[in-house]
Amino acid sequence: MSPCVANLKLVAENPMEIHHVAVEIMDINDNSPIFKEKEFILEISESTLPGRRFQLPNAHDPDVVINTVRLYKLNTNEYFSVQIKEIGEDKVPLLALLKSLDREKHPKHSLVLTAVDGGNPPRSGSLNITILVLDSNDNPPTFTQDVYSVTLSENVKPTTLVIQVKATDLDDGLNKDIEYYFGGQLESRIDELFSLNKNTGEIKLKGQLDYEKADVYKLDVHATDKGQPPMSTNCRVMIKIVDENDNQPEIDVTSLSKTVAEDSKPGTVISLISITDKDVGMNGKIICTLSQNVPFELKPSYQDNMYSLVLKEKLDRELISDYDITIMATDCGKPPLSTFKNIHIDVEDVNDNIPTFLHNPIQLYLLENNMPGKGIFSVNAFDKDLNENAALTYHINRGEGSEVKMSTFLNINPETGVVTALKSFDFETLKTFHFQVVATDGGSPPLSSSVTVNVFILDENDNAPVILYPVSSNGSAEGVEEIPRNMKAGDLVTKVRASDADIGYNGWLLFSLGQVTDHSLFSLDRYTGQIRTLRSFTETDEAEHRLLILVKDNGNISLSATATVTVKLVEPKEAFAASDVKSAAKLDQEEDNVTFYLIITLGSVSLLFVISIIVLIAMQCSSRSTEYTSKYLQDTNYDGTLCHSIQYRSGDKRYMLVGPRMSIGSTVVPGSHANTLVLPDRRHTSGEPKAPNSDWRYSASLRAGGVMQSSVHMEESSVMQGAQGVLVQNWPTASSAADAEGGEVSPPMGAGVDSNSWHFRYGPGGPGAPPQHLKAGEVPPEAFIIPGSPAIISIRQNQGGEDDKSDFITFGKKEEAKKKKKKKKDKKDKKDKGKDDDE
Repeated sequence: MSPCVANLKLVAENPMEIHHVAVEIMDINDNSPIFKEKEFILEISESTLPGRRFQLPNAHDPDVVINTVRLYKLNTNEYFSVQIKEIGEDKVPLLALLKSLDREKHPKHSLVLTAVDGGNPPRSGSLNITILVLDSNDNPPTFTQDVYSVTLSENVKPTTLVIQVKATDLDDGLNKDIEYYFGGQLESRIDELFSLNKNTGEIKLKGQLDYEKADVYKLDVHATDKGQPPMSTNCRVMIKIVDENDNQPEIDVTSLSKTVAEDSKPGTVISLISITDKDVGMNGKIICTLSQNVPFELKPSYQDNMYSLVLKEKLDRELISDYDITIMATDCGKPPLSTFKNIHIDVEDVNDNIPTFLHNPIQLYLLENNMPGKGIFSVNAFDKDLNENAALTYHINRGEGSEVKMSTFLNINPETGVVTALKSFDFETLKTFHFQVVATDGGSPPLSSSVTVNVFILDENDNAPVILYPVSSNGSAEGVEEIPRNMKAGDLVTKVRASDADIGYNGWLLFSLGQVTDHSLFSLDRYTGQIRTLRSFTETDEAEHRLLILVKDNGNISLSATATVTVKLVEPKEAFAASDVKSAAKLDQEEDNVTFYLIITLGSVSLLFVISIIVLIAMQCSSRSTEYTSKYLQDTNYDGTLCHSIQYRSGDKRYMLVGPRMSIGSTVVPGSHANTLVLPDRRHTSGEPKAPNSDWRYSASLRAGGVMQSSVHMEESSVMQGAQGVLVQNWPTASSAADAEGGEVSPPMGAGVDSNSWHFRYGPGGPGAPPQHLKAGEVPPEAFIIPGSPAIISIRQNQGGEDDKSDFITFGKKEEAKKKKKKKKDKKDKKDKGKDDDE
C-alpha cells in the first residue's frame, strides 16, 4: 500500500527561494465498511447436498492498512455458516450449507452478514441476505376427504354446480399444479349428465336429472400433479337424487278483451282463465292470485282451477289509462311452484271531462289604437279526454246587456283560440270591458266551459294638449290681457290652462315660452302655466307684447299645443275698469250658482232640524214617563232604576239636585269609608252591603243645560249620607263656610260639574247642622233643583223649615245670557267701526 503524500511548493522573498515540501497523510478509522447493495437474494434448491458453498458480495472500506475490512460474521442459524476466502489483498465471504433444506417447512431463510474493520474502535457494515428454497417434486397430491357425498334435486337446471373436489400438494410450482380426471370405466349416461373441470375439480350437471330413472350416481375422481415424475391419488363421489315438485302450473287465458270502457259497471267480465298442472295430489292443486292495486278481481268457477277476471270498481282513464295485471298460479307442493301470466288491458276513453282553462278569469292588458283585424291574444284550454273527446272549439258568448255590444267587436278562431279585435279601442272612451269565451269538446254529448276575459285598455300618448285658457270667441287659443303699468316684479299677469285626455306621463303637461317680444319682462312657470312679470315696467317699454306659449306632454313621442297671449299695458284706472267689467260678469254667473246651492243646503238643514226635534220630543216623553213611574213606586222590594237626588250641604243649608237613573237603595255609611259607596243587595235578607264599580262618577253632561246621569265621582273630601233613597253630599269650598256671612260654594273639580256655570250660594248657618233624613218617596218639593232649567230657583231650608228668598242657586242659563249680550255688543261695535272705515 503506497503512502498518501501531498507535494507542496513554498516561495520565500528576499532572497526569493522555492522549497519543495512533501506531506504524508496518515489514515485514521473514520469510514465504516459498506456493501454496494442493501439486500442480497440467493436461490437454493431443497435437493442441494450439505457442504456446498456460495460466494457472497464483499464489503468496501476506504480506510487502509489495519483500518480496512478484517473479518465477516453471520447471524446464528442451523442451516448456514460464513467462510472467508482471501484473493490477493481482498477477503471474499462464502456461504456454506450445513444441513439439507426442506421447502415445505422453511421456504425462505433471512440472514444478516456483518463486515468488521480493524480500527480501534472497530467499525462495521451489514448486508441482508434472503435464501429462497426452490421446490422439488417430493410430495403426492392429497384429497381433503376420501369420499364426497352430495344430495341433488331432480329439477336442477343444467350447468348447475354439483360439487367441487379439492386436492392439495405441498410442493411448489409445476410440482404443485394438479389436474382432475374421471377414473375407471364410466357409463355413457354418467358422461352425458356430468362434467368435470380438470383444473378446478368442479363437477357440474350437463343434462336433466330424473329421479324415476336413477336415484344415485357413483363417480371416481383421479388427481395428478405435473412434477417429474408425476404423482397421483383417487377419491369417490356419491350423488343422491331427491324427488321434487318439478312441474309448474300452466295458465291459459281465453276470451280476453283487450279494452274496457271507463264507464263499465263493476262486475263486468273481462276474461276467462284456466290453470293446469302435470303433477298430481297436492302438487297438482292450484292457488291463483292477482296483483295488488288493480280494480279487478278473480272469481272461481264451479270447475276446479277455473277463474273469471271481473271488474271490481269504477275506472277513470284520466288517472290510469291502462293496467298490467299479473296472474300468479301456485301449486301446493313442497316447495310450491308458481307461474306468472301478464295481461295488458287498455281503458277506453269516455267523454266525462269538461274543457279546463289554466286561468279564470284572464286579465288582458291591451294598448289602445290596436290594429283592427289583428289578433290581440289567444285562449287555451285543455281536456283530459282523448281523441275527439279532447278536440276543442272556441266561440265568444254573445250574452245580454253591455257584453253584447263589446263582443260584436271581437272574433275568435274556433280552432286556435286566437281572439281578433274588429275595431281599434280608445282608452279615453273605453277603459275596461269583459267578455266570455266558451270552449266545447267534440264528444257525444259535447261538454263545454267558459272563461271570463277582463280587458284593460292601456293608455298611449295619442291626445295632444288642449288649451282651456285663453280661448277666443272663435275657438282659437288666443287671448288679450290688459295689465296696469304700475305692476311690480313677480306679479301675476295671467295663467295659461291646458288639459290632456291621456293619463300618467302622457297627461303631464309642461309649459314653455316659444316666442316673446321682450324676454326681460315676463316669466312662465313650466308646471303651473302662470305668467308673471320679471321687473317693473318703464316708460320705454312697448304698450303691447305678444307671448307664444308652448304646452307639451311627457309621452314617449311628445305632443304639443300653442297659445298666444297678448299683454297690453294700460294706465291703472283703465285696467281697473276693465277688470270690474269682467268681474261683474263673473259675479252674476257665480251668484246664480250660489243661490241654487244655498237653497238646496237650507232645505236639507231644515229637514234635519225638524227630524231632530221630533226625535228629542219622543225621547223626552219616554224619559218622563219612566221617571214618574219610578219616583212614586212604594214597593220596597222593587229592584230597578229610579230617580235619585243629591243634597249639597253647607252649614245649615241643604240643596237637593234630582237626576234620573240612580239606584234607590244606594247609601254611604258616614265615618267608615270616606270614599266607598255601599250598595245593599235587595236579593239577600242579610242586607250585607257591596262595593260598587270604581268608575262611578258624574258624566260631563251635568254641565249647564244638561241632564244628570246616574254616575257620581267620589272625591276624597266628600261625604255622602242617605236615608232610603235621599242622598246628601257635602263639598268643601274655597271660601270659608264656617263663618256667619254668606258666600258661594262651587262643586269640586272632577265631579262632572262645570265650575264656571254652577254657583251655590248660602247664608248664615252652622256647619254642623245635620242633614235631613227622609223616607222613600217623601222628598219635599221645595228641595228639588231640576238640571237644565232656565229659571233661577231660590230655596232655603233650615231647622225650622222656613224659606229664605235671599239664598239661591244660579244655573248656567244666566251666565249664557250674559255671554250672548256681550257677543251682540261686540258685533255691533265691529259694524260701527267698519262703517267709520268706509267713510
